[in-house]
Amino acid sequence: MSQWYELQLLDSKFLEQVDQLYDDSFPMEIRQYLAQWLEAKDWEHAASNDSMATVLFHDLLTQLDDQYSRFALENNFLLQHNIRKVKRNLQVHFQDDPIQLALTISHSLKEEKKILEKAMKDEKNHIGSLLNNIILDKQKQLDQKVKTVKSRVQEIEQEIKSLEDLQDEFDFRSKTLHSREHEVNGLAQNEIKQEKVHLHNMMLKLDIKRKEVINETASLLNEVEQIEGLLINEELVEWKRRQQVACIGGPPNTCLDQLQHCFTLLAESLQQVRQQLKKLEELEQKYSYEGDPITQKKQFLEERYDTLFITLIKSSFVVERQPCMPTHPQRPMVLKTGVQFTVKLRLLVRLPELNYQLRVKASFDKDVIEKSSVKGFRKFNILGTNTKVMNMEESTNGSLAAEFRHLQLKEQKNTGSRTTEGPLIVTEELHSISFETQFCHQNQPIDLETTSLPLVVISNVSQLPNGWASILWYNMLVSESKTLGFFSNPPAATWGQLSEVLSWQFSSVTKRGLNSEQLDMLEEKLLGPNNCFSENLIPWTRFCKENLNEKTFSFWLWIEGILELIKKHLLPLWNDGCIMGFVSKEKERALLKDRLQGTFLLRFSESSREGAITFTWVEMVSNESQFHSVEPYTKHQLSAVTFPDIIRNYKVMAAENIPENPLKFLYPSISKDQAFGKYYSRPKDPSEPMDVDDAKASGYIKTELISVSEVHPSRLQSPENLLPMSVDVFGELTRQLSPSDIDSVLCTAYPN
Repeated sequence: MSQWYELQLLDSKFLEQVDQLYDDSFPMEIRQYLAQWLEAKDWEHAASNDSMATVLFHDLLTQLDDQYSRFALENNFLLQHNIRKVKRNLQVHFQDDPIQLALTISHSLKEEKKILEKAMKDEKNHIGSLLNNIILDKQKQLDQKVKTVKSRVQEIEQEIKSLEDLQDEFDFRSKTLHSREHEVNGLAQNEIKQEKVHLHNMMLKLDIKRKEVINETASLLNEVEQIEGLLINEELVEWKRRQQVACIGGPPNTCLDQLQHCFTLLAESLQQVRQQLKKLEELEQKYSYEGDPITQKKQFLEERYDTLFITLIKSSFVVERQPCMPTHPQRPMVLKTGVQFTVKLRLLVRLPELNYQLRVKASFDKDVIEKSSVKGFRKFNILGTNTKVMNMEESTNGSLAAEFRHLQLKEQKNTGSRTTEGPLIVTEELHSISFETQFCHQNQPIDLETTSLPLVVISNVSQLPNGWASILWYNMLVSESKTLGFFSNPPAATWGQLSEVLSWQFSSVTKRGLNSEQLDMLEEKLLGPNNCFSENLIPWTRFCKENLNEKTFSFWLWIEGILELIKKHLLPLWNDGCIMGFVSKEKERALLKDRLQGTFLLRFSESSREGAITFTWVEMVSNESQFHSVEPYTKHQLSAVTFPDIIRNYKVMAAENIPENPLKFLYPSISKDQAFGKYYSRPKDPSEPMDVDDAKASGYIKTELISVSEVHPSRLQSPENLLPMSVDVFGELTRQLSPSDIDSVLCTAYPN
């Protein structure tokens, strides 16, 4: 889809901005008729190259002539007239200055792109805002429903007080009447008769009032049941899914405090209902009668209360923070034996009377059938204090929580060595930690239990990357069941699912995820150019176990190596967008072709397991683009010299043995120093290059490591023959030989 076509799909406010880009000197008609042709040309390069600008100017006039011919065939006189007018205007304005035309078109295309990006950003923000608003609206509605329950409970409370007052009055008048029934005078008998009628009416009113309170209570419990179902079956399930996503690098999980608020209000309301039921029972004990609604309904209401309250409490026991080693905070659910890990539990029903009352016990692989059914399944013991009392003091937000901070795992050693007949490798074997406590409800112990997400247990840190791959794959594809035998037959993933998770791996540790172009390159690398996988489904083995394109490592280990390289050596450059990173060699050359000489881009090596980065630059030779790539830099070189300093000081030694830095512009056309200047190492106290006093003081003359590629002039233009000299090699060379010795060797080897 052309850029021009995309622009026409925008809202009117953006189209108005596009309209302001064009005037009579370069009218919108040209942009409309020649959209694809204009976008296919490198106007930015032409703006700095007079000959190229002249060629493109005449090509443009030819394109207009062709368009005129098409209109002539259609007998469209008006459009023919407009095209002739446009062509004359172009000749008037740009015949003698074609570079100005190139500048005008280049500027318009760039501004169009900015408008498109702004529109897409606004749309994305709008969608995100809509989603946030939907979530917020949903939360507000839920919060309002819970508050409505609380309000209804208070109304029933007032109704019960009114009922109690009515019953007290009825009781008093009944006793008074009973004491006067033995009076014999006529006047008294008439009063007694009237009083009996009045008491009968009061009795009817009392019965109606009791029925109203019972019906209101039953209706309230129905409403509580609906809200509780919404909380447990929808909101809590969605939170747990968001927790899974957040654990594998996705957007941070939120709303647990809001859930706690709703759970707590609902529990408090149910507790108040329980007190009201007790009050009704007291009223029944004071006075009851045949067909008494309290007698008929109290057991049913009490049972409903018990069920709702116990279900609410049981569901509110959650793992707030999944097991994680403090040494690897961004890799939860991968635990190493002998290394401490932490995990945090929370009870979403925050009732003061529960503070310091619930003792939580942690158990490893409790009731896991794989322990007995899977041959070779490893067993572990939890070391450290595996019990903890829930309290409100440890959490900053005052939640009722228990955090285990010093747990470790130790493998149970069976007699003999571990069998190798198990169906799963160590990093595909899933485990879990269960947490149990007891809650006393009406003198009856109620068991509460929750379980962590599936874990991978490793014994060596080298297993961490593959262990994390298992965690990614499981949580990407599973949202409900916790089947520990998942990897016995792991399902395939779509590229849409995997690409999002891959981008999260970068955005979770840096400020940038992967853009669509980078993901396209990774898709082709994983699936192959011909996509040999049916329905774009990617098997687990292809992602993590099979060697990648005749390499000695898998796709995931390649990504993992690059992630480590970015985190330790390239983070600022990646965050600033200086590193294109994932781009094929073919695409790289297509991008650099026709760019200014010395334009370069940074990409990750496709052949390094531990992660490496290289740069490729373009050079014009006999009006042809030649491309040169330096040997990739790994963590070993980048530990000695920062990558910006390598780029600043890089030299190619060729003709006449004059070292030159061929790197001028970071793609597309950013000055090298503008892009990397702020990252260059700052020089220490300045001194003369051969400061004798300084040398005597320290005993050494200061040196600086630089990267040099040594190439014979006749072989310079062949990228296959480029022979890079690494930092280590050049450093050793300068330590063994003097500069004059090096010059002599090079002059002998490559005479003029």
